[in-house]
Amino acid sequence: MKKLFVAMFMLVASTVSAQQKFVDLVGPVPTEPVKDSEYIDVPVLTWGGDVPEFLANGNSLKTAKGSINDKLGLKISLVKGDDFVQQTRNYMAGKAPNGMANPFLRGTMGMLGQASEVTGSSPGTKPHVLVQLTYSAGDHLVCRADITTLNDFGRKNGNKKHRYALQQGGPHVHLLYQILAAAQTKKDDIELVWCTDLSGPNGPAEKFRTDPTIDGCFVITPDMIGLTGDAENKGVKGTGAEGTVKDAHVVVSTQTMNRAVSDVWAVRSDWYESHKDFCNKFVAGYLKAVEETVALRKQFTETNKMSPAYRDLLTFSQKVFGKEAIPTIEVDGHGLMLDALFVGLPGQISFFEDKGNLTGYERQAKQVLDMATEWGYVSTRSGFVAPKLNYEAIAKLAGIAYAAPQKVNRIVAEGVDAFPDSGNEEPPIYSFSINFEPNQEEFSSDQYGSEFNHGIQAAATNRNAVLQVRGHSDPTKTLTDLIKAGKSKNIIEQRGQSGAYKYFLGGDELNLSQTDKVISLIKNGAFDNTQPNPRETMNVALQLSFNRAQAVTKALADFAAQQKVNLDISQIKPVGVGIMEPLNPKPRNIEEAKKNMRVEFRLIRVSAESVKAEDFEY
Repeated sequence: MKKLFVAMFMLVASTVSAQQKFVDLVGPVPTEPVKDSEYIDVPVLTWGGDVPEFLANGNSLKTAKGSINDKLGLKISLVKGDDFVQQTRNYMAGKAPNGMANPFLRGTMGMLGQASEVTGSSPGTKPHVLVQLTYSAGDHLVCRADITTLNDFGRKNGNKKHRYALQQGGPHVHLLYQILAAAQTKKDDIELVWCTDLSGPNGPAEKFRTDPTIDGCFVITPDMIGLTGDAENKGVKGTGAEGTVKDAHVVVSTQTMNRAVSDVWAVRSDWYESHKDFCNKFVAGYLKAVEETVALRKQFTETNKMSPAYRDLLTFSQKVFGKEAIPTIEVDGHGLMLDALFVGLPGQISFFEDKGNLTGYERQAKQVLDMATEWGYVSTRSGFVAPKLNYEAIAKLAGIAYAAPQKVNRIVAEGVDAFPDSGNEEPPIYSFSINFEPNQEEFSSDQYGSEFNHGIQAAATNRNAVLQVRGHSDPTKTLTDLIKAGKSKNIIEQRGQSGAYKYFLGGDELNLSQTDKVISLIKNGAFDNTQPNPRETMNVALQLSFNRAQAVTKALADFAAQQKVNLDISQIKPVGVGIMEPLNPKPRNIEEAKKNMRVEFRLIRVSAESVKAEDFEY
């Protein structure tokens, strides 16, 4: 069972009634040069991505003799940084309360965006984003029964807006921003209930549990399990027993949306310029420790036998994070590590240098600053600095193999059920459609560029999902041929006047709006051996719908190539739906018929078995 204990980014605040500017949360703080000290404070969060730094430091808060960091000549003091507001104060002051130098800031890209007005108030304190640790796979949107996909996210509940609880200034603010973009809705369309803590009695889960007017909440894995009883994130719903909430379920999580939350370390720009050697060694030491940690994790996953080295590492992590975060080593400690998607050396190159990476540094930096500006976290826009590291030199320094990122097809096609009438399909995370004209065969980016961008971004952010491109056909011709065939075989009787005809089959009224029943009648062969033959008409419609899905898939791939952005084509699955899912089952005019002529983009979760396993996620 996977369990995740993401960092408790606790904010020092009383009751939260409205969104607050980060500068007001931090309060007045002097900006000083970084203090000189023998050891450098490096903040860590209660999260699996930080655990390799324990290994690098020799399972010690202060660098141990013979450790990776010691061999690199580093002297590091690891300190808990779960209070991100206090972290920011220390960062600006250049020293921690313990008096040691404090040039580091540890958070997510979204959190750096929220703090950007504070950290960017002087050139020297502008964050130099140094290294990406992980992507998160343990953050969840849990909702009540009436919200089943992100298409429901911004819809009003009667005359009231849907209400969602999340932590003020925490890691889920950026996740919310991305969900709103995916759902094509706005922050003003929902109501936010701000919580002071990420978890616990003042966290979103408890608000959701005790206040039935709250429709959803953003939570970490332990709280998700507590609300839904769904330890494996397999669609289980809460029963109301044992602390769960009736019908509570996961709508989306970073297990699927696994490029949404990026964990990073940043350092002050003024300190970076005078300590480049330290920064290079720090990155090298962390990446060396990541490779060793991932190998230990993999060995335990495959053999279920925990090595002494892995046990020592998790035991030390339990000591630092506390038993409330890691009650058990084998389940909770290992689960903490499983939900950390380490990016390793290839991931650094992909994140910071690949211009086509839609979830890379440049695009995320712009996105989080857009969020901070649009949502009022900042009054002035101030960005970050990306590292200009020589990764071949970093690899040599770390004693690891240099490995550039490889473009791979991650989704195993055979493991994905893409047949619309199989009965095995997962419900979509969300969907959107484009319409086309009768007999349309080409899909120009001039007309559909916005939708193509939306689909490509969905695939990039949701790497453990398939984007189905589903072609739909209008059923009018099939229904017309069905009536003609039935009348010619004297098995359908037509009654009434023109414009208000009713049809009867075996004495019972035949409702042409019941698409499933109509398709079943055709498939059973009752209308075969006629001209026109509705079975042939329906099959032609199915093939045409698949051809259109293929045409749109090709147009999507061509558009990505033109835009010079990465697209894993194995994530894109063309599907012919034919007449099976009409929006208007019995169109009365051409306008209603045209609404059936559509290509739907449907984002579908896939099982772990359908994704190629990799040591590093990039």
